[in-house]
Amino acid sequence: MGKLFGTDGIRGVVNAGLDAELAYQVGLAAAVVMAKETGKSRPQIAIGKDTRISSDLLEGALTAGLCSAGADVLHLGVVPTPAVAFLTIHMGADAGIVISASHNPFEHNGIKIFSGQGYKLPDRLEEAIEEIVLSGQKPALKTHGELGRVIYKDAAESKVYIDHLVSSVDTDLAGTRILVDCANGAASATAPGLFARFPKLTADIIHAEPDGVNINNGCGSTHLDDLKAKVVAGKYDLGLAYDGDADRFLAVDERGEDIDGDQIMAACALDLKTRGKLHGDAMVGTVMSNMGLHRFAKEHGLELCCTPVGDRHVLEKMLERDLTIGGEQSGHTIFREYATTGDGELTSLQFLQVFHRSGKKASELVAGCKRYPQVLVNLPVASKEEKERIMAARALKDAVAAKEAELADTGRILVRPSGTEALIRVMVEAQTEESARACAEELAEIIKRM
Repeated sequence: MGKLFGTDGIRGVVNAGLDAELAYQVGLAAAVVMAKETGKSRPQIAIGKDTRISSDLLEGALTAGLCSAGADVLHLGVVPTPAVAFLTIHMGADAGIVISASHNPFEHNGIKIFSGQGYKLPDRLEEAIEEIVLSGQKPALKTHGELGRVIYKDAAESKVYIDHLVSSVDTDLAGTRILVDCANGAASATAPGLFARFPKLTADIIHAEPDGVNINNGCGSTHLDDLKAKVVAGKYDLGLAYDGDADRFLAVDERGEDIDGDQIMAACALDLKTRGKLHGDAMVGTVMSNMGLHRFAKEHGLELCCTPVGDRHVLEKMLERDLTIGGEQSGHTIFREYATTGDGELTSLQFLQVFHRSGKKASELVAGCKRYPQVLVNLPVASKEEKERIMAARALKDAVAAKEAELADTGRILVRPSGTEALIRVMVEAQTEESARACAEELAEIIKRM
């Protein structure tokens, strides 16, 4: 991990770590690096953003940096993160930049760069951008006719993206009533137009009035309570919820119970297998995938490949095995037939058509993928070296083995070091929350004594 780019781009509180000057420098450096990488004197860079009050500020600074170094900016306006990845490919751009901090509060923002192939920018190119920014180098600025320009693509390309999403569905979804929570984020710009394309579907939209500071505030996939209450009160068949940049999707059933990413992926993977479209009869999850998904896979003859936490690892395994679907419990699901990254609106359409074809209630559709109670305890450690020492300790291995023997096949234990923080995480799944919590706390006490 670099000094600027983390696992999901550059993140920070705006004007308290991430400011216009840094964004300008990143834009300038990105233009220089992409010009060298592509051999083009005038590379084209697409830019999209979410609805945060700071997104305009960062967009302006990035644009100034890109144009100063001779790159043309393809302006997409407010669009979901996956739309930028898709449209970068569609427009033949050399890279795409998203200004968003996803599900984080409004005061945070971020800069994430996609390659021209719609994947996360390779590490070597991120490192080249970092080197220019952090070294204080001042790349030569273009003048006269070599300056970059801004080409506005907002309305036309948003339509292209919506057309793409609609083309992934082979049913009219007739007779279904849904309530859609846009998190006052990027989906506010696309979801109303998307669901209007299905005239036989009744889709009511909420939390689609962004004011710059209400993104993810008591709404969206990280705050489902309001959607749950309204789904039950309005007698909807299903509730859909996106996060701030609409790369994640979670659902709510007709009873007001949440449907997580594991259950969404289970229903979609089984449907793909039934229709002969699931490559290798396999799907990709992570080490945090619930035991219920493991059991579901086994019962239905599916292979569940597990990776370290993070959608990057999920995608790498999907590409390595040429697999169709993968995702995380948090709702970040990748359908490789249609996208290069997780796409909340795409996933919601895929889940909706599985729901529609099944003829079942939403609660019935996901009942086969039981969700075992999961307890997570985070334990601070003083240093990376201490974290490594504890993880390598025989006493910890013996304690985990003893607890696993007690749980037998009724639970699961995962003790892992955080990849980004000075923490050791203890996760326990069991048949009841009480037994999971007791086990997790006992292991936590053992670790504290170490």
